[in-house]
Amino acid sequence: MNEALEHLLANDPVIARLINDYPVPTLKKHGNYYQELVDSIISQQLSVKAARAIEGRFKDLFDGRFPEPEEILTKDVEELRAIGFSRPKARYVQDLAQKIIDGEVTFEGIDELSNDEIIAELTKVKGIGEWTVHMFLMFCMGRLNVLPVGDLGIRNGITKLYEFETTATPDDVRDVAEKNNWRPYESVASWYVWQSLDNVPATSSS
Repeated sequence: MNEALEHLLANDPVIARLINDYPVPTLKKHGNYYQELVDSIISQQLSVKAARAIEGRFKDLFDGRFPEPEEILTKDVEELRAIGFSRPKARYVQDLAQKIIDGEVTFEGIDELSNDEIIAELTKVKGIGEWTVHMFLMFCMGRLNVLPVGDLGIRNGITKLYEFETTATPDDVRDVAEKNNWRPYESVASWYVWQSLDNVPATSSS
């Protein structure tokens, strides 16, 4: 992380000001990848409080523990809806479970894959789009070079910090990152952009 901060301090005066104003980010690899993806589906378009309540009831269906993929498929859509899942989210979680069981999605060797390869692997699952995988790469896998171009918070932050007249587009975000030499620490720069809005990653449907 020290190398990342030194790199950004030397290359982008806008991010440098933020580095001086905010604490050092904690982007560390952690957790169970499968559980993280289930949780990410549950939490889409929900407040943190609402998502945690549903996650708690979800575990209660399985004696208070997080279920294996095979166990998820023992519950039908209506049982999941009864604890707060929307119908689409119930199907998304079941689709993830089925693809893991079938071997279409695997976490074996995933740490050796590139960001683009992981995006291609995980977006096979219904309800998991590029935004969700970007968040997974940054906050679960601890990848330091991810640029979440579709995130509304990043686009709003870029608009404000770099004085765009209209809301920055994904291409604008890419241009700012390239011109200011964010690589190979795009995740770290993005984290500071979020902090500038006193914000967390913007919610997305996928």
